[in-house]
Amino acid sequence: MRCPSLARLPYRAVSGLPRSAVRLQSQNFLTRRCASTAVLRSPTAALAYQSVLNRHLQQRRYASGTAAAVLEAAASDNLSQEAIIENLNPVEAERLSRVRNIGIAAHIDSGKTTCTERVLFYTGRIKAIHEVRGGDKVGAKMDSMDLEREKGITIQSAATFCDWVKKDEDGKENKYHFNLIDTPGHIDFTIEVERALRVLDGAVMILCAVSGVQSQTITVDRQMRRYNVPRISFVNKMDRMGANPFKAVDQINNKLKLPAAAVQVPIGAEDEFEGVVDLIRMKAIYNRGPSGEELFETEEIPEKVKSTVEERRKKLIETLADVDDEIAELFILEEEPTEQQLKAAIRRATIGLKFTPVFMGSALANKSVQPMLDGVVDYLPNPAEVQNLALDKKRDEASVTLVPYQSLPLVGLAFKLEESNFGQLTYIRVYQGTLRKGANVFNARNDKKIKIPRIVRMHSNEMEEVNEVGAGEICAVFGVDCASGDTFTDGQLGYTMSSMFVPEPVISLSIKPKNNKDAAKFSKAMARFQREDPTFRVTYDVESEQTLISGMGELHLDIYVERMRREYSVDCETGPPQVAYRETLGNRVEFDHLLKKQSGGPGDYARVVGWMEPTGKLDDNVFEEQIVGGSISEKFLFACEKGFHLACERGPLIGHKVLGTKMVINDGATHMTDSSEMSFKNATQQAFRKAFMDSGPAVLEPMMKTVVTAPAEFQGDVISLLNKRNATINDSEVGVDEFTVYADCSLNGMFGFSSNLRAATQGKGEYTMEFSHYEKCPPQVQKELIAKYLKAQADRHKK
Repeated sequence: MRCPSLARLPYRAVSGLPRSAVRLQSQNFLTRRCASTAVLRSPTAALAYQSVLNRHLQQRRYASGTAAAVLEAAASDNLSQEAIIENLNPVEAERLSRVRNIGIAAHIDSGKTTCTERVLFYTGRIKAIHEVRGGDKVGAKMDSMDLEREKGITIQSAATFCDWVKKDEDGKENKYHFNLIDTPGHIDFTIEVERALRVLDGAVMILCAVSGVQSQTITVDRQMRRYNVPRISFVNKMDRMGANPFKAVDQINNKLKLPAAAVQVPIGAEDEFEGVVDLIRMKAIYNRGPSGEELFETEEIPEKVKSTVEERRKKLIETLADVDDEIAELFILEEEPTEQQLKAAIRRATIGLKFTPVFMGSALANKSVQPMLDGVVDYLPNPAEVQNLALDKKRDEASVTLVPYQSLPLVGLAFKLEESNFGQLTYIRVYQGTLRKGANVFNARNDKKIKIPRIVRMHSNEMEEVNEVGAGEICAVFGVDCASGDTFTDGQLGYTMSSMFVPEPVISLSIKPKNNKDAAKFSKAMARFQREDPTFRVTYDVESEQTLISGMGELHLDIYVERMRREYSVDCETGPPQVAYRETLGNRVEFDHLLKKQSGGPGDYARVVGWMEPTGKLDDNVFEEQIVGGSISEKFLFACEKGFHLACERGPLIGHKVLGTKMVINDGATHMTDSSEMSFKNATQQAFRKAFMDSGPAVLEPMMKTVVTAPAEFQGDVISLLNKRNATINDSEVGVDEFTVYADCSLNGMFGFSSNLRAATQGKGEYTMEFSHYEKCPPQVQKELIAKYLKAQADRHKK
């Protein structure tokens, strides 16, 4: 009887069982099967069996040893990305090589959602194309909210997945799996871009062929750099009047300071835009069919673009020579790089964050979107090619490299929460291991054990149930109580991951339900919106007895007020917008404050001595103790620090937060029976308020980076509007048909600017604002704010 081969061994089918585990099951079966037969009765057969068994046991030890080595190397932070790729199981390496986690980001109205709609259509994910502002009133697939379809803007990031089939030069078809997130372009919804880029491996940065790099493009670029996200660029709207793609390429180089070069040349422009010439393969590409679903390629390059093609190909090679050593060597030797060398260099430089290849097309005209998808495959990284780090809580939060093996312990990050008809939906990126339905996971923030009841893949507002999701994938789960930014593990590792950057709100509104019967629904909506959006804050002002909502802009808050009405049937009354002012210390000032209350029984006694001074930066506040000799005990100093930070939450000048202030306590006194933590907390707050007012304090107002674009004929009117608001004009650009003004404006001066701009430009002007920094208010404005605050306090005391 022959010993059975591994190829024919049966094994229990377990969904998602790591390949190494399946192999080990097979080896165990082999041992039991052969040992239970007469195979050992023959010396020759016994030797053969022993040889096979030794070989499989050696493979078993190697497999477990490799996993152990991977964990050990990762924990000691000795695991390079090259080592990860080299040591991947061939099956796992093949799976990951076919995955791309990408986002689409750009300035508002650059065509992100329109482009995403074409991507879904050309990949077969949807059967028909619908426009963002289409006449059929269906709306783009990724704009699933009624508000998005009505306003024609993206409000929430939307996730989907699709498969793209790319043909090799030999005609072989390879399927790639895309996890895709479409993001908003409006600055008010910037948190949606932040959390998408936090978990993505690559991005497509879309630019308008007419406007090029715009204000939100600069913001998106900054966000991509924050999370080290490689990107390819796509110059959209090539069919628009005034399209100039090479201006956009130059602006990427000059404004974003990112080396960029076109990898395509357009064949025609504006209403004569026909297709593109691929500068790497030197082929002309055209779209055919009713929706551009068919590609036609030819080596015959139109005569009218031949000189531009030669010039731009040289420019591409020169730019690559500056960022890639291999191309630089060929450039010095005056050798022409091959197609494979160019592609490899572009991929290395793009993943290395040194370069962005620029594609061109028109999503609305259904032209040249498919070559951009090929670019996603060719130049953006797969999950194994991106370094993702966690913090090991067992080693003082030392950095640890996460490894995208499905067989390793689970590490995943919750990056978005969303309420659905079935409960809370939590979006998770799996960085390591496998997330399985029914499995128990642990929240690293609170060590709470959670069971995963359902796992789904999202397609905008639709979902597809799955049993498991492996490393490198994105999914959503139901019934998990957590916060955005929480890390999930299977309990074996003490890892946690850093969350996304969350900007501070700059504007507030007072809000209350019109009908008191709606109070419960109002509270429920407020709690939900805060969970979903970290930039949306709800506070209760004790003095004014008002509920305040705070956010990134007027549109941001208007959307939530409207969602309250639509989703919860709660009509609300809102007050006028309130600016998020701040207060800061004027000059260094010393204090020696004594709190002493003794009226029979236990009293209050605390003395604090020290000084307060500006930190030099308008950011965090600093508390420092320099006590020598133990005049104030440690627990009382802790109470002093708590009192300081509480005082900074509500400044004495106009009741807003304090920034850039340092308090030092270097002496004090205590009483044996009357001193307490409460006494020292109150004494510190009193000392703070008095010293702060003695320092010549200032009110700070938020300054906004403002970009206004309008037809050139309205330039004078727009400049006049900005001057009336005391704006500081930093730069301007004048094009053939339109102009752009860059200015710093106080947020307080920009209320009502939208309607004034529409009136001055016949509805053709547009503007964007983004928080820049805090700056001292003009003296007259500060005087008015203080008077208003004092009057409000006096009115409340009368009641």
